[in-house]
Amino acid sequence: MKIGCPTEIKPQEFRVGLMPTAAQEAVANGHEVVVQSGAGAGSGFTDDDYRAAGAVILDTAAEIFATADMIVKVKEPQAIERKMLREGQLLFTYLHLAPDPDQTHDLIASGCTAIAYETVTDAQGGLPLLAPMSEVAGRLAPQVGAWTLQKANGGRGVLMGGVPGVGPAKVMVIGGGVVGTHAARIAAGMGADVTVLDRSLPRMRYLDDAFGGVFKTGYSSAGYTAELLEQADMVIGAVLIPGAAAPKLVSRAQLSSMKAGAALVDVAIDQGGCFETSKATTHADPIYEVDGVMHYCVANMPGAVARTSTIALGNATMPFMLALANKGWRKACEDDPHLLNGLNVHAGKLTYYAVGEALGLDVLSPSLAVKQ
Repeated sequence: MKIGCPTEIKPQEFRVGLMPTAAQEAVANGHEVVVQSGAGAGSGFTDDDYRAAGAVILDTAAEIFATADMIVKVKEPQAIERKMLREGQLLFTYLHLAPDPDQTHDLIASGCTAIAYETVTDAQGGLPLLAPMSEVAGRLAPQVGAWTLQKANGGRGVLMGGVPGVGPAKVMVIGGGVVGTHAARIAAGMGADVTVLDRSLPRMRYLDDAFGGVFKTGYSSAGYTAELLEQADMVIGAVLIPGAAAPKLVSRAQLSSMKAGAALVDVAIDQGGCFETSKATTHADPIYEVDGVMHYCVANMPGAVARTSTIALGNATMPFMLALANKGWRKACEDDPHLLNGLNVHAGKLTYYAVGEALGLDVLSPSLAVKQ
């Protein structure tokens, strides 16, 4: 199989879908690898690194898309990239289709087969290709939130850990999964007063047992959420429903109850965001204000630490990428039902139910799609 890796073109996206080590593994398995010139530069990988791994360097994305059987990326294909996809081509990347009808319709129209990192599962019920970036985004969230809180950026001017005689920032984390856990750990490590809200009592017991009071936990009822919102200097939205649009957990009306200059960090923005007032931003212009509350809603947060993120993601995706290349996508998905859960689009049909529900589209069962 010919595996292609284009340069990411989303604004301020410095990650790359294929590391030189992954290219080397693919070549060792008998595959061809083509990489766009400069694709790895943002993550610290040179064209010579890829050449040494056995890859061929091509100048343009058009050449990559025209020649590769499988396209391996990081972010969802942008409009210009979607026009280059073709019938029968395999796309392996993050998609986040539920809040993105334009991309969904374009992928369906292209006739490609698209497997989304964020909906591949594992035997423990986790999301192994989303988890590395959730870990990165979770650890980044308090860092960017602390920056947003600085007065020069429109924030309250509150220091996360306070100083002797001045209390720390109050941080509320909505969601106790991978993102929320990592966010709470870092925020608490910065000295903040942190409360994690979740609706799973077993998860809260785990957090309490594992972290021993480093941060507090609370049940995410509407009443308790509203109470903590009034006290919070920072709110980190960390709620995920796999493949589906994120639920709106903080309404615009509730912003009026918050402190002026408080910071909202929406890590769920890739799935549409969990605050009613969220809209995707970029690293170049990351924050905006609504009703006196500062919003940080960058849709590719891990891109800010591209080398760490690329290596973490590449370690997770490489076995799946090799399985798809070695077996072909049908056999790979038949052998691994967790990989089959990643199938979102095939041959003009949507194949992921949560996306179909979010966008009001008909869905073909992925198990039937494999047989087509």
